[in-house]
Amino acid sequence: MAAKVGYLVVSVLLVGYLALAGHRALLLIREGTWITVALGVAVLALPLIGGWFLWRSFRFVLFANRLSRELDAEGGLPVDDLPRTPSGRIDREAADVAFARRKAEVEERPEDWRCWFRLAVAYHDARDTPRARRTMEHAIALHAGRPAPRRERA
Repeated sequence: MAAKVGYLVVSVLLVGYLALAGHRALLLIREGTWITVALGVAVLALPLIGGWFLWRSFRFVLFANRLSRELDAEGGLPVDDLPRTPSGRIDREAADVAFARRKAEVEERPEDWRCWFRLAVAYHDARDTPRARRTMEHAIALHAGRPAPRRERA
C-alpha cells in the first residue's frame, strides 16, 4: 500500500511539474521572437516526453495488477516464501533457484502468460528489474492476445 501511495504522490508532483513546464513553454512561444519560440518548443518537449513516460508507466502498472488479481483468483500467484537476509532482502541464492524453476516452466509452456508472469516475479526477486519489466510486458501482451515484444524471451 505504501508503494501505491508513493507512486500516486510522485505522479501528482510530476503532473504538476509537467503542467508548469508546459505553461512556461507556451509563454515563451507566445513572445514571438525566434529565440523564445525555439526555447519554448525545446521546453515543450519535456512535458510531452514526461507525460508519455508517465502514461506508459501507469498503463504497465494497471495491466500488471490486473494479471496479478486474475492469477490470484486462480490460485496461481507465486507464494512469497523465499528466505530473507537480516535487512529484509530476498536471499540471492534462493532467488536464483526459484528463477531456474520458473524459467523451466516458461520453456515448457512459452505461450502461457501465467508462466511469464511468474518468471517476471522471479526476475524481480533476483534483483534484475529491467528483465522483470520486459518479461511482465511479455506476459501482458500474451494475456491480451497480442504478439509479444521481441525484446525478451526466456
